[in-house]
Amino acid sequence: MDKTLFNDLVQSLKEAKTLARGKTPGGRHAALPATDVQAVRERTGLSQSEFARLMRVSTRTLQNWEQHRRQPTGPAAALLKMVASAPEVVLKALHS
Repeated sequence: MDKTLFNDLVQSLKEAKTLARGKTPGGRHAALPATDVQAVRERTGLSQSEFARLMRVSTRTLQNWEQHRRQPTGPAAALLKMVASAPEVVLKALHS
């Protein structure tokens, strides 16, 4: 094995060890501020079941978001941000 590659591998393992022990923060994290899911849904005028269907999640998942037991992540969080800022546009796009 190439000496440079070996040294890089050893360094990576050392970094992984410190991360696993919580001694250094992890890599990049892009956190979206929490969205009031219930307020967003009510602004659309949709029921929980209608809004859940629109978001492509179960009604139970939507209820967990609204009651702050869980937070939407990834694409769901991004879609909620779009619905919050331009509900008419997003609803029209999703219904077409």
